[in-house]
Amino acid sequence: MATPRLLLSTGNAGKVREIRAILGAAGWEIVTPREAGVALAPVAEGGRTYTENAISKAVAAARATGLPALADDSGIEVDALDGAPGVTSARYR
Repeated sequence: MATPRLLLSTGNAGKVREIRAILGAAGWEIVTPREAGVALAPVAEGGRTYTENAISKAVAAARATGLPALADDSGIEVDALDGAPGVTSARYR
């Protein structure tokens, strides 16, 4: 039986190492978009939560490649700013 492949929708080498260490031991072959031979289009991060944004990215990657996909979203939350910028960290000015 072939090893199942999972697309990790990130360009962050540290995240790739971490996920490979975790899921590789469970029998998954973790591949990046580059390793899968695709260039994924950026996905608009319009969600209200990190989870919503991660799901949007994973769904877009799965549709583009035909592989099951995993994605994440993160940001910086500052107590003195009442949790801002949070989910909008990448666009915070």
